[in-house]
Amino acid sequence: MTTEKSGLHTRNLHRNSYNFDELISCVPELKHYVFTNSYGNLTINFSIPKAVKLLNKALLQHFYQVKDWDIPDENLCPPIPGRADYIHYIADLLAGNSKEIPKGSSVKGLDIGTGANLVYPLIAHQSYGWEMLGTDISQKSLDNAQKILDENLDFSENIQLKFQPEYNFIFKNILSQDKFTFSMCNPPFHDSEESALKGNLRKTKNLKNSKVQKPNLNFSGQQAELWCEGGEIAFISKMIEESVLYSSQILWFTTLVSKKENLFKLNSLLKKVAALDVKTIDMTQGQKISRILAWTFVPKNRRNSFF
Repeated sequence: MTTEKSGLHTRNLHRNSYNFDELISCVPELKHYVFTNSYGNLTINFSIPKAVKLLNKALLQHFYQVKDWDIPDENLCPPIPGRADYIHYIADLLAGNSKEIPKGSSVKGLDIGTGANLVYPLIAHQSYGWEMLGTDISQKSLDNAQKILDENLDFSENIQLKFQPEYNFIFKNILSQDKFTFSMCNPPFHDSEESALKGNLRKTKNLKNSKVQKPNLNFSGQQAELWCEGGEIAFISKMIEESVLYSSQILWFTTLVSKKENLFKLNSLLKKVAALDVKTIDMTQGQKISRILAWTFVPKNRRNSFF
């Protein structure tokens, strides 16, 4: 019997509990980390980095036909169901009142900080056929992302990568005359390495339900993935201010916002820069609540030109 996970988007392929027989058939090594919990359900220990990585590899292969996905141990290992949710809510945003989701290469998405894992572009293209550009300030991360594409030639024609050479910019150096239907971002939300370590320690403690004294970066991540000076509010504020300069090249700017208390300041800034339309989209996964902040400077009568 499969149980439905609460809160995930209705089109999310991960709404039901994991079928570990199917996943192990994709990645046999995963079987060494699967066990029956006290409720009689098969699961893995999510505090073990190797187990999480193998689960991701199996999910991406089984549901999205991504072969040989892998990331270095020091990089962020993303939760696939939550990443998929962001993609599906963007699809709803693009559909607007028509409810008809635009599919195919006419939709061009920009993933800011795609990382070594390349998960957003992979899911976006496989789910809706969109063309994607992934950017990052880490060439090492992009090299790994390219390695994933080299193993998956069916994706490589529709997913491109671009290095951001200047740490203090988001859209500059990336956009020339290009136009994108949307941009997306999972920003670093800690304001220091110490804060990131504490956050990982809390997560590991919650998962293990035990007293862990030493942070195990199960959720891993390099500096650019986990923290930046000023944290989430500073990063997104910079994104909003820079978006004004590219207001005619991207239809919908979007970003995840993990801290609800940051929304007031961000919405005030969007009003100040005269965004024409601003939306906050709530996402729920179990007990965790996150949100997407989306804004545009494009009048409604000109939005069709971005498809």
